[in-house]
This record gives sequence, C-alpha cells and structure tokens, in this order.
Amino acid sequence: MTALDGLVARRTTTAQQVADGLSERILAGAFRPGERLRESAIATELGIARNTVREAVRLLEHGGLVRFEVNRGAVIISPTPETVEELYTARKRLETAAVAAPLTSEQLEAVEAAYADLGAATTSHERADIVAADLAFHAAIVAALGSSRINAFYAGLTRELRFYLMALSAHEREYENPGKVVGEHEPLMEALRTGDAQRAQREVSHHIATNAERVQRILAAGNGS
Repeated sequence: MTALDGLVARRTTTAQQVADGLSERILAGAFRPGERLRESAIATELGIARNTVREAVRLLEHGGLVRFEVNRGAVIISPTPETVEELYTARKRLETAAVAAPLTSEQLEAVEAAYADLGAATTSHERADIVAADLAFHAAIVAALGSSRINAFYAGLTRELRFYLMALSAHEREYENPGKVVGEHEPLMEALRTGDAQRAQREVSHHIATNAERVQRILAAGNGS
C-alpha cells in the first residue's frame, strides 16, 4: 500500500469546462461589465446542475473575471482606475525584475520563440490569438526569474490582463494592423538581444506604462469622463 493508493487521474471537470466557456465569452465581450451571471438560467440552458454552475462561477471569481455582490450574486467585473493601476504596477515590477540582468542563451531562446509566435499570431487577425500570444511573450520574460511560484502568480495576473488587452485590441482595432503589435515589442526585443539590461528595463517599463495609459483612457471614455 502506498500514499497514492486510490488516487485516480480524472479529466477536466464539467465545472472547469463551463468556467472555460464562460471565460471565453466574457473576454469576447458577450457579457457587459457589471452584468449578473444568473446561475439558474445558465444551468437550465446548458442542461446541467446549478451546483456545477456555481462551482464554475467560483473558478471565474478566482480568475478575477467575476466578483460577488450583496443581493446580486456573481457579476462581471467592472474595471476601475485603481484596479487597473494595481494590476499594471504588479506586472511592471515583475517584468522589470526579470530583465534586470542579461538573459541566458536558453532564456533568450525561449523569449525569441514567443516573439516569433506573436508575429505569427498577428497575421491571423484574430483578437484572442493575438492577445494570447502577447501574454505568452511576456510570460516568457517573467519565466527568466526562475521561479515556478512567480510563474503561477503571473499566470493569475494574465487572466485579468487578458480582459483588458481584449478590450484594448477591440477599441484600437489592433488586429487589423499586424505590424503595430509586433512593432510595440521590437525595442524591448532588441535590448534583450544585445544584453543591455538597463535599456531592457526602460523599454519594458515604457511598454507597460503606455499600455496601462491606453486602458485607462478607454475606461474613462466608457464611464463618460
């Protein structure tokens, strides 16, 4: 008898599948910020138990896409300037720390591969693919810190970042201009290739700050500011 007796490897649960489906629709704009997720209606439409939907919604809450409000239940997040600032500040600190020293040849190779994937994704003109590749490129940079825990933490950040980047891509129609997305990352890539850590920190800081400012402008416009 071992400590693993009785342990069975199972495929993704129904709740996780529902959470993934809802997440895709939230990020695609099928639900409006502040809109309620009606568990009973979702359960009825999908023909599954309400408890399964409730578990799926809890997974979305963990991923930062929904929050629970008194007397309303689960609602789609409504971004605020404060939440955007906190999210991008965390991102900036991680990514600038990751490039504080020149990357090793293996680390640079991983980032180069992610950069190539980003270039390929932009030619698809698919928002979701472009955003996913963009985030994967930055995740490859953070991976240079060499910490699986930090990687997991950053993966959590990217769930929220994806929400904002999808909105940004739609607002600025970046998917119609492949060169724009790649061009925004080129100065950082050049700094990484030359091993200029100080320049890399400046470039990644500028890139993230500019991105955050654009998101804040969209948010302000949406609020009628």
